[in-house]
Amino acid sequence: MTEPARILVVGGGYVGMYTALRLQRQLRAELRAGAAEIVVVTPEPYMTYQPFLPEAAAGSISPRHVVVPLRRVLDRCRIVIGEVQSVDHAKRTASLATLATAEEGTGAVDLTYDELVIAPGSVSRTLPVPGLLDHGIGFKTVEEAIGLRNHVIEQMDIASSTRDPGLRDAALTFVFVGGGYAGVEALAELEDMARYTARYYHNVKPEDLRWVLVEASDRILPEVGAEMGRYAIRELRARNIDVRLETRLDSCEDRVAVLSDGTRLPTRTVVWTAGVKPAPVLAETDLPLNERGRLRCTAQLAVEGVAHAWAAGDAAAVPDVTAEEPGRECAPNAQHAVRQAKILAENIAASLRGQPLKEYAHAYAGSVASLGLHKGVAHVYGRKLKGYPAWFMHRAYHLSRVPTFNRKARVLAEWTLSGLFKREIVSLGSLEHPRAEFELAAAPPPDPGDKPSS
Repeated sequence: MTEPARILVVGGGYVGMYTALRLQRQLRAELRAGAAEIVVVTPEPYMTYQPFLPEAAAGSISPRHVVVPLRRVLDRCRIVIGEVQSVDHAKRTASLATLATAEEGTGAVDLTYDELVIAPGSVSRTLPVPGLLDHGIGFKTVEEAIGLRNHVIEQMDIASSTRDPGLRDAALTFVFVGGGYAGVEALAELEDMARYTARYYHNVKPEDLRWVLVEASDRILPEVGAEMGRYAIRELRARNIDVRLETRLDSCEDRVAVLSDGTRLPTRTVVWTAGVKPAPVLAETDLPLNERGRLRCTAQLAVEGVAHAWAAGDAAAVPDVTAEEPGRECAPNAQHAVRQAKILAENIAASLRGQPLKEYAHAYAGSVASLGLHKGVAHVYGRKLKGYPAWFMHRAYHLSRVPTFNRKARVLAEWTLSGLFKREIVSLGSLEHPRAEFELAAAPPPDPGDKPSS
């Protein structure tokens, strides 16, 4: 018997999950006959639908409905929870570190493959800002989103109970760095949530909260166009949100955010959303990278100059064949990633069967962004929307894109219920340290003979 053709998918995000899902359908006969095998290596057993993270942070959507369980969706794939540390494509070998290898202490194991799909996504792009490592909070995962929600409510608890005016002001000052989708939507949703929550505190008013958006360029939300970006700034400033353009975060040591314009903001909350960069594993491969560290790809989503290697999404520099300007690449966003995954899977199946490959071509449709409950901006197919229509389009678009009918139904039900009932204002910060109370209870009692020295 011949060995099945093994397709290794590195990453379980947008591209990884959708590619494997499409491959299941395209290679149904081969999988049933044992002629093909799909292996998905991913650090988490779920795919996170990142556009819903701001609403999860605000409590509009339950965290478990923002993620899609890979084992349920990819029922004909082999799911391996772990990380690919390096790839030697010349030998068709990937080095994996899994939960089992960590427990066994054996180190990474090698996995051979026939076809390789690189889709590890991206990681936060940080800068050497003093204090950022100690005090910064990211916003790329569901854990970070829920942690940030808990943190914001806890700061309001601190402010309501302290007698120190300096501590109170720092607790109620929230600094967001980065004016892209993640930063603007997270700030807008959390400001909405915190303003609503303030009504349940006897000594914290909405106007006591200070929200600051720091953006290094001269605009925010560049994807929705200059006009809608300016509208978004006006809307945020009308809510007393301090938008600082052409400003950088120079330091956040000692819980003081120092901005490039000289402003010093005592704060206990610095949220870093200032861009992303390719996953580090790309640098540990023998595949060609461009100057930004992304894989050089063809319009067929094959890695340039390399056989049996494919990529899409954040990890791939894919030429935009619909662009009027030569040399332009597809933007690394979800709109392209989901569509690229479909063509990628079809091309892998066609390659295995010796059939011609398709080119990926998609003209950018536009963008939508939420600015909080019932507020948003959109620039779609040349049409500009703002306010409630844009917010409704934002929700309708992402509801149509979130994977599986199960998730669509649950998200829609939660939106409906949130419109009928009051917001949840509970902080579950103890979830981040679930054993803390038990450890305290299980700790041995202090020895009565140990008396403090005078």
